Amino acid sequence: MTDGQAEETGSTLPRRQLGRYLREAREGAGFTLERAASLMEWHKSTLSRLERGSTDRVRTRDVSGLCEIYGLNEERTAVATGLAEQTPAKSWWHTYGDLIPAWFNLYVGLEAGAEALATYQPLLIPGLLQTPDYTRAIDRLYFTNNSEEELERRIQVRAQRQRLLTRSRQPTRASFVLHEAVLRTVVGNRRVMAAQSRHIADMCALANVEIRILPFHTGLPLGAALPPFTILDFAQDVRGKLTEPPIVYCENYTGSAYLEGRADVLKFREAFALLRRASPDARPSRDLMRQIAREFDCER
Repeated sequence: MTDGQAEETGSTLPRRQLGRYLREAREGAGFTLERAASLMEWHKSTLSRLERGSTDRVRTRDVSGLCEIYGLNEERTAVATGLAEQTPAKSWWHTYGDLIPAWFNLYVGLEAGAEALATYQPLLIPGLLQTPDYTRAIDRLYFTNNSEEELERRIQVRAQRQRLLTRSRQPTRASFVLHEAVLRTVVGNRRVMAAQSRHIADMCALANVEIRILPFHTGLPLGAALPPFTILDFAQDVRGKLTEPPIVYCENYTGSAYLEGRADVLKFREAFALLRRASPDARPSRDLMRQIAREFDCER
């Protein structure tokens, strides 16, 4: 792993691993969230943030106190305090903290640490595939109070995230299923969309990237409309254990949801597999992208 990769993957995962470890310890000891927080003289939201891995500062003595309450032995306590002592790395997206909302900041950290991504998008070009002009056009509509300088910095955020797919060492494996409507919905103007469609077709040349287009004529393969979602899978450690369990990320207009339950993850895996099977293979999908690009060129 390069220094750049270590920087990208070092921020979110240790906190989430600690949170999951403490949550499992609490549940194993038979404590409710409210009861454990009360014994620590905390509000339950404080413990909840710690268990979700969304706390920036973690004090080792607090973790030791929780381990004592849960009755963990010396060895298990050492594991927890060891995780607590892992200082989050200063990752690139911290520079853009004034632009990235807290609910998306967590996702950026998880995305940076993921080994593989599976994304379904029925509405917009995913951020990892956007051209600067597409990003600029969509953000100018959504972030109406941003200055031109702030909009340009948002483009830089997308560009940094996109390095996951194009870096020379251990690029993230990514599979995308995009509804045809994503390519035909005009964002900016037809020139922007023509260039965007060609860019996605070019991305198909990467060995670690697969992009399929779900055509209009396939209807609703699952019998229902699905929201945009991404399944994140993480690597194994030297002992063969996952560094982080799989997560499903669903984003909406005002925030996001993270689904970690096995049943939820399995349900979305099955849905993605069905959507992928219902879509043409990568080559005919790429042909459709280039055809749509030509159509936009002709209509200008």
